[in-house]
Amino acid sequence: MSGAIVVGAGLAGCEAAWQLACRGVSVTLREMKPQEQTPAHHSADFAELVCSNSLRGAGLSTAPGLLKEELRRCGSLILEAADATRVPAGGALAVDREAFSAYITRRIRSHPNITVLPGRVDEIPSGPCIIATGPLTDGRLAESIDALFGGEPLHFYDAAAPIVSFDSIDMDHAYFASRYDKGTADYINCPMDREEYLAFVEQLKTAKEAPVHGFEDKAVFEGCMPVEVMARRGADTLRYGPMKPVGLKDPRTGARPYAVVQLRADNAEKTAFNIVGFQTHLMHPEQKRVFGMIPALRRAEYFRYGSMHRNSFLRSPGRLDRYYRVIGREELFFAGQITGVEGYIESTASGLCCGLNLARQLQGLAPVTFPRETAIGALSLHISENPEQRFDPMNINFGIITPLEVRIRGKQERYAAVSARALETLETLRPQIEEGRQA
Repeated sequence: MSGAIVVGAGLAGCEAAWQLACRGVSVTLREMKPQEQTPAHHSADFAELVCSNSLRGAGLSTAPGLLKEELRRCGSLILEAADATRVPAGGALAVDREAFSAYITRRIRSHPNITVLPGRVDEIPSGPCIIATGPLTDGRLAESIDALFGGEPLHFYDAAAPIVSFDSIDMDHAYFASRYDKGTADYINCPMDREEYLAFVEQLKTAKEAPVHGFEDKAVFEGCMPVEVMARRGADTLRYGPMKPVGLKDPRTGARPYAVVQLRADNAEKTAFNIVGFQTHLMHPEQKRVFGMIPALRRAEYFRYGSMHRNSFLRSPGRLDRYYRVIGREELFFAGQITGVEGYIESTASGLCCGLNLARQLQGLAPVTFPRETAIGALSLHISENPEQRFDPMNINFGIITPLEVRIRGKQERYAAVSARALETLETLRPQIEEGRQA
């Protein structure tokens, strides 16, 4: 059995390399760090989380929760690391970002079937290969990919939220709570009254933005919309978005605030908190000035300011099949956000599919076909079907999973039933998933 090359040691690349290696394939993992870094990266470790430290909903009545459970049952390294480095986050699965990346890096480097080869890759390698270079793919490799498909990749803009020091948060103007008191009180809530909120929105709308070449509001992925863009959409947009006060009564007054900014722990020690949903590309002094209008953050010290970067992705439908293989070149796979899946766990799912099925291909076995009834299958079909339609990045959601044949009125009950069916379906695939797995 021949070996395989995986290009890129992000979430998708690490997952793909792990799935291959655990099935006896000799893997060469190419990663340009630490010699080179993209504008979004700060660490030399693999699988670095460059935006939020949350992998989103944990419960099976949420689509992200279902996808994560499917990945666990498929032996995902990324979910193993997430569960091992989890930090409190109410109903979400959030991780200590540094411990998470260190865990994955240690597991990858210690696997006997994986050889890490540092340095930039400028051309698509020949032979069995998975390209998982992420949404910041550029230079000669991007040109090589463009030549392969005969067209320029699409792009949108992604933004990261700031991270502040816990010691600098004014807890006289904040309180711990989770929405509707679900789970433990894991979020710091920073309330604002009507006057404070409206003044904040006005300043946010006109604050100076850092230059981002070619940026337009309409080019932003909706799931990572900068707060200043939301503010320009209307005075109440933030109150129905990241500053929604519903279910967050202030224990000091017993009343619901006009608006609330939530902070979530970014590490296990709870010394660093990120401002939830506050992706931004404001200039750094402007972030300190405008976000300082939030009473609890008047003296905030920033471990990391928010930032924005361009993300690129392929027009995958008609170019990639449901296994993430290049149509007409079946030894070449693409994984991660470059395929048009959006999000940490979605990227992980694509990497798992690529690694699992390239290994089976090298073993002379038929690919595992995840059906649309599963979250993994629904994502793979989203990126491969309907080439004549507009294609945009997609997070996992119940709307792309095959609906139930029976009607269930309650939304939570309906989604829980969809998840139960998905996991039952996944169990029927377990013999194929486990076939050839060595460790």
